[in-house]
Amino acid sequence: MTAQLPLQLLLVDDQDLIRESLHIVLGMDPDINVVGLAENGLVALEQCETHQPDIVLMDIHMPKMNGVEATRQIKAKWPQTRVIILTTFQEVGYVIDALGAGAEGYLLKAIHPKDLAAGIKWVHQGGTLIPQDIAKMLVQQARSGAEATGGDSGGAGKPADDGGRSSDAYGLSERELQVLHGIADGLNNREIAEKLYLSEGTVKNYISSIYAKMDVRDRVQASKKALEEGML
Repeated sequence: MTAQLPLQLLLVDDQDLIRESLHIVLGMDPDINVVGLAENGLVALEQCETHQPDIVLMDIHMPKMNGVEATRQIKAKWPQTRVIILTTFQEVGYVIDALGAGAEGYLLKAIHPKDLAAGIKWVHQGGTLIPQDIAKMLVQQARSGAEATGGDSGGAGKPADDGGRSSDAYGLSERELQVLHGIADGLNNREIAEKLYLSEGTVKNYISSIYAKMDVRDRVQASKKALEEGML
């Protein structure tokens, strides 16, 4: 039986101490091979060209090119490379920008090293990673935006609220519900991505999460279940 190769990891952070510390800590894990270090987004792109890493651990605030723009360019050129944003910032705007650029995970630097390693492996296996408190902020912002939009059309806010309650049975986020609407409308991943201003990779991640939460296998089952239960 052939042993599984360690995942290839690129570390991107403008602070030398953090870069080297992460290199030491994560490099001790036999399942992780740190293939490169980068101090900004431009160097990260060069490293991706050279090493084609499985995972990029990306800081947001960096000189020359920030993590959001670097993520966007990496996902456009190497869609199979998965990106986890690792930062000290909790502002919702950064989360939305990073996920919109295609990142599969968003973690804070205060995370325990063991949890960080586990998170990297989880994303490598196809999972997504967003801390619960950040997910709640995203949902709250999405709901606030929906209510603000509904308020302009006189009484349209109530259906939006009803839609939120209908999704609670499966714990779908507002964003996942928007993707579900796109699925039910017969849109493909690219069309949903364009409509919601997301990357195709992010849409795929939302769809996987929807399938898991609703216990369905495909788009037809998801649409049928959503219609039957009044979620749309």
